[in-house]
Amino acid sequence: MKRVTFGASDLKVSPIGLGCMSMSGCYGAQDDDECIRTIHRAFDAGINLLDTSSNYGKGHNHQLIAKAIKGRRNDVVIHSKLGTIRPDGKTQVAGSPEHIRNSTEGALKRLGIDCLDVICISRVDPVIPVEESVGAMAQLVKEGKTRYIGISKNLTPELLDRAWKVHPIVAMQDEYSLFVRVPEDKLLSAAAKHGMAFMAFAPLGRGMLAGLFHSIREIPEGDERRKDDRYTPGNFERNVAMVNALEEMAAEKGVSVSALALAWLMHRPEQVIPIPSSKSRKHLDENVKAASLSLTAEDMARIDRICPDGAAGASNHERNRAGAAR
Repeated sequence: MKRVTFGASDLKVSPIGLGCMSMSGCYGAQDDDECIRTIHRAFDAGINLLDTSSNYGKGHNHQLIAKAIKGRRNDVVIHSKLGTIRPDGKTQVAGSPEHIRNSTEGALKRLGIDCLDVICISRVDPVIPVEESVGAMAQLVKEGKTRYIGISKNLTPELLDRAWKVHPIVAMQDEYSLFVRVPEDKLLSAAAKHGMAFMAFAPLGRGMLAGLFHSIREIPEGDERRKDDRYTPGNFERNVAMVNALEEMAAEKGVSVSALALAWLMHRPEQVIPIPSSKSRKHLDENVKAASLSLTAEDMARIDRICPDGAAGASNHERNRAGAAR
């Protein structure tokens, strides 16, 4: 698989990454051994970018990755979000210098490494000024605990300008898929302005664009997607209808609908790196095919007609962006 430069850095990464969230129980039960085999399969396929977080499985994700990368640290680029504080089971944004330092040092310990490639605040804190959060991450760069820094969620172009005055940022991360196209408004151009890579999380609409579910009953108990408005009656049927049309197009090209949806992102004019989450080799193998799928301008237009901006039922994107960052 080819390599691309990761934003304004010297990191060379695959044009598609591996999101590791589903490997720590977010989408139902997982098999640790199969997850490790999936990471190894990703390496064998040419993927070298792993996206993780201190929040995933309360540290389990880092420990799992530590086992998978043993003896292969130089072959992988690790992008770790710093997580949020969850007192009493409730998520809170955490952009304080103290939390940023503690989360980074905890990640290093669990991963068994001395330096992360990229640390990223999980979402911009609505209370703590972004300059303070970025300044804390910049200090960790000086100390050699991370090579680069990133930023995620609650983003605006103006906020990125302020953050960049403190320290260069190599990547931003936000939800982006055929179902959630809000970044096309201003964020993609803002990323390009600063030479930042755009990491698209949930690029398969939390599984729906992978064609995983054609009935709400198919969603396993304990799977977080049962709480997702995209999977509620009415919205679900509308979204599945679009997936069915995409599946027809994918079949014409001899690929899965997930490969088609990911390739659409990878053919955007900006540098968009999708990071689909996979916990099995089967799903990973389908996603990897996106890297070799060529789409024409006519193909891109056809996909846009099937899934026009705003057509998807009940995206959770705005919920993720709740709060006005300072």
